[in-house]
Amino acid sequence: MSKVLIEPADYDTCRQAVDRALEVFPQTISGRKVLIKPNVLRTSSPDEGIVTHPALLRAVVEAVEERLPESIIVGDNPGLFNYGDNERSFEETGLMEAAGGYYQNIGNESRQVVFNPSFMPRVSVSRAVFEADVIISLPKFKTHGLTVVTGAIKNSYGILPGALKAKLHKAAGSPLRFHEAVVEVFNLRVPDLFIMDAVLGMEGNGPASADLRSIGRILASDNAVALDAVVARMMGLDPGRLRFLQRAGELGLGDYSSKSIEVIGKFEEIPNFKLPPLGGEAILQNEAMQDMLQTQSGVKPAADPELCTGCGDCIEHCPVQALSMDGSQVPVVDADTCITCFCCQELCPEKAMSLR
Repeated sequence: MSKVLIEPADYDTCRQAVDRALEVFPQTISGRKVLIKPNVLRTSSPDEGIVTHPALLRAVVEAVEERLPESIIVGDNPGLFNYGDNERSFEETGLMEAAGGYYQNIGNESRQVVFNPSFMPRVSVSRAVFEADVIISLPKFKTHGLTVVTGAIKNSYGILPGALKAKLHKAAGSPLRFHEAVVEVFNLRVPDLFIMDAVLGMEGNGPASADLRSIGRILASDNAVALDAVVARMMGLDPGRLRFLQRAGELGLGDYSSKSIEVIGKFEEIPNFKLPPLGGEAILQNEAMQDMLQTQSGVKPAADPELCTGCGDCIEHCPVQALSMDGSQVPVVDADTCITCFCCQELCPEKAMSLR
């Protein structure tokens, strides 16, 4: 039976929650190489709730330091093409300072590994991921327009450097297949411990939504499937409706059923939690919904002219070049080319892209 810890916390007291997590899920850290991987989607301020809060990262770094590791690396690959944006994302989010001098741009060195050939025969993974003896993943409690929940499993998508994340989006080709691709990436090197920032969560059209929700919790587990299942239930969603959890179960990575999970702490479903447009509808057994997910004819990104500044970031980072200005003041999408990977939504600095 897997365990999930739910610990009351705020950003001033989260060190106590981290110590509790390491007590419930002890790790052998002394003399070992430790990689700490926060969720760093893009540049933002900590109060936007888009990335792992620097207070949690700082608490984890301090706790690991006290356990005398051989080395510590703090790193992630933000959802951008340019490796140089890695440092900028850490600096502007406050995570560089919180890393306490242990930050490394893990996108600079990678290793090719065999992957599921139905997506790609091989992928590159940041070398630091395979060189670490212990990986501590720090996901954020958020929604996601494509996977509905972005938590412990989805945080490992950041082990792919640079443009590879977008290329795999393209190779997946549909939301349902992307759920499965995320699990395949996660399974390349499963982290040893997950400590989730659920002090300030995100609802609505995540993973860069303006709809924030005060939750006041730190969650932890040594099993990502169990942790994401508890998160889904807190959001009011049956985890069995999420294809990425189904696939993780098929691969033997964990069990999302409530009877297989021991919750340590007080579980509370969040009332009236807002899920994204595809909220939980990626159901393997629902043929009508599968048809909709395969065609995606009714859901495409669109720019809000009141928020869009015409910066062109979405055009630059679209993996299939489906966006252009095309004489307009805001980007427009070519519906026939768009693969609904939602990269434009994730990376828009003004939160101007939404699904319609």
